[in-house]
Parts: sequence; C-alpha cells; structure tokens
Amino acid sequence: MEKLKNPYADLPGYCCFGCSPHNPAGLRMEFRESGEEIISTWQPDAHFQGFVDILHGGIQATMMDEIASWVVFVKLQTAGVTLRLNTRYRKPVRLSAGAITLRAKVVRNVRNIATIEVHLFDGGGRACSEGVVEYFLLSSEKARTEMHYPGLAAFYSD
Repeated sequence: MEKLKNPYADLPGYCCFGCSPHNPAGLRMEFRESGEEIISTWQPDAHFQGFVDILHGGIQATMMDEIASWVVFVKLQTAGVTLRLNTRYRKPVRLSAGAITLRAKVVRNVRNIATIEVHLFDGGGRACSEGVVEYFLLSSEKARTEMHYPGLAAFYSD
C-alpha cells in the first residue's frame, strides 16, 4: 500500500474539514492506495460522537464523501463535486473499538458521472456502514482552474 500525499496542504486558504492536516476542528483524514482501492484509517475522537461511544452518522457520511473525492483525484485523475450520497448504517461504530477503516473504489464511470462505493469498518473489522457516492467529474481544465487539481503525480511522494 502506498501512502498518498495531500498536495493541497500548502494551498493558501485550504482548510478542508475532511482532509486538511491544518484544520484543528477537522477529521484530518489520510489516504493510501491499494490496487483499485483508496483506503483511510482514522482514529475516532470523543468530540465526533453522537451518542456516548458512538460515532455520529453525519461524520460517517462526511468521511465517505471525502474518501470518494480522493478516489476521483487519484483513480480518475480529475476533480469533481458530489451529486448524491446514499448511506446505509448497519451497526453502530463504537469509538472504543479503535481505528476505523474506510475502503472505496470506482464501480461505474459513464461520461462525466462516476459512482464510488465506500465501506466503513470499525476497529474490530466489522462492516458498520456503506455508501454509494455519485460524483460529477470536471473536465481537466476546470479541475485545474476551478478546483486547483494538481495532477496525479502530486499525490505521490517525491
């Protein structure tokens, strides 16, 4: 598995809730690539809980949306915007169970619409929630000029 670099980290004004390493209130997600998948392992903190010891469902959905964008960046080599996110919650994600793992991959890519499937596992490896994210893909030019997409090479260490 190869750790991906966040090429946006030094972009002025960049403060993404999902992946900015500089956002003190954010999730600070990091990503790795393994075959067709993008993977994120994240240690939950108590201030992201809904009920006692349970990760808030909105945070789960946010994490799914975030990892889907990284699938678009790395696997489809562009940027885009979320059209739809359908989330299914199967089991509570207990913070006390340890680090959460998300796995995401492209399952469909037709014209400028990509469908990304995301699975979220708790620290014990139990499948707790899943999401299907539809992304509107921008042209290469718009990705660069409007979303600061730096190109695929920027996501890999020097």
